[in-house]
Amino acid sequence: MDLLVLVVLAALVAFAIVTYNGLARLRLLADNAWADIDVQLKRRHDLVPNLVAAVQGHAGYEKGTLEAVVSARNRAISATGPAASGAAEGALAGSVRHIFALAEAYPDLKAARSFLTLQEGLTEIEDHIQNARRYYNAVVRDFNTKIAQFPSNQIAGAFRFGPREFFELEDRSEGAVPDIDLEQGS
Repeated sequence: MDLLVLVVLAALVAFAIVTYNGLARLRLLADNAWADIDVQLKRRHDLVPNLVAAVQGHAGYEKGTLEAVVSARNRAISATGPAASGAAEGALAGSVRHIFALAEAYPDLKAARSFLTLQEGLTEIEDHIQNARRYYNAVVRDFNTKIAQFPSNQIAGAFRFGPREFFELEDRSEGAVPDIDLEQGS
């Protein structure tokens, strides 16, 4: 009988250790995935002033649009956490889309090599952000699922593992491709 109690206790301790280690692993993966997003966002934040400068260098630029981009960039830089960052980054992406729409109205800007290079760089960064966000959200989904399911939720509660926020756009329309009127510039 004593041996049976020891075996059951050993099994419970082993379960607790394995569950704790799985939760700790997922938490570290989420931290790492967030760091990857942060790196891509910093790359975008660094590119935006160059994009604004390229647009300012051409006649006929719209000051309000450029000020909105700079303001959105500043809010995005100061945002903390996935939810706040998601909202701020969505606003920044929307204001950058306005610059690209603005370029349609100014053929000399649209044809400028510096603008095209910045546009290509931003497109590449946006792809990296999207991939990093997808990975982060997958890890967060797995982590949140594990801390919600029985019996691992017992270990999660005992060691204060809390759910993570997803990194997503606040408004789904912010992720939509902008409509560009090609007739406007004609």
